[in-house]
Amino acid sequence: MDSPTIVAVCNQKGGVGKTTTAVNLAAGLALQGHRTLLVDLDIQGSASATLGRSPSEGAVDVARVLLEDRPLDEAVISTAVEGLSLAPAGERMALVDLHLASAYGRERALERALRGPRVRDHAFVVIDTAPYLGLLTVNAILACDQVLVPVSCEYLPMLGLKLLEQTLEQLRSRAGARAGVLGYLLTMVDRRERITTEVEEILRGRFGEAVFRTVVRANTHHKAAPSFRRTIFEHEPSGGKGREDYEALTAEVLSRLGKAPGVKTAARRPRVRKATPSGEGIVVRPLARAGS
Repeated sequence: MDSPTIVAVCNQKGGVGKTTTAVNLAAGLALQGHRTLLVDLDIQGSASATLGRSPSEGAVDVARVLLEDRPLDEAVISTAVEGLSLAPAGERMALVDLHLASAYGRERALERALRGPRVRDHAFVVIDTAPYLGLLTVNAILACDQVLVPVSCEYLPMLGLKLLEQTLEQLRSRAGARAGVLGYLLTMVDRRERITTEVEEILRGRFGEAVFRTVVRANTHHKAAPSFRRTIFEHEPSGGKGREDYEALTAEVLSRLGKAPGVKTAARRPRVRKATPSGEGIVVRPLARAGS
């Protein structure tokens, strides 16, 4: 059985579209016919919340996997997106960094957990990381093959890229990290704003072809989809710019990795009632419940 290709979505700056990218890239790969596992390594558990899946009481989650040195196989559950599995974060994720600080082989805990047969049954593993360069993110980098870096069109996220570069280089030289940078992804792109053009010029001038041709445009559907517990493919109608951007990103990621598309599946959109007076939508048909 071949090992899955592991992609960690990293940026120590929060609010750059990291979880949005991790969730929708994972869904895009699954919808292209590649069995994909999304691992939620963020202490806020935003990816798990977006997919509307949390472990049942007493079940194993990623926090328990890392705190108890268990195989990640035990935390894998299915989602409403065909071909997409999830390893949910769990309520005790905030304790994991502290635990790992004194654990033996602390930097490789996630890598060890990923060796089980259920994980290896996937073609891809996408890891949503915490928005800081702590032990959780170090574990993700040491476990992955490639790092994908979302960068929103603002100056502050640009400033943090040097620290991420230095961290990657140190982990390669001192800890044997194999990860390369799959690419830098411009997010929240709004061509009407001058800052977008300036940041894009700086990023492409500095990193050249390492910057994805695809950009993710500013889109209110990206903010709304998680409240309905959906990916952009389920939430936005066909032809919407959010779907188009993540379809294009998925295709470019597959191209950069030298992978061909699989057998496409269509994203099913749940039937939705109109918004309530409070402005919150109500999903009438619940997302499919699935066991482990």
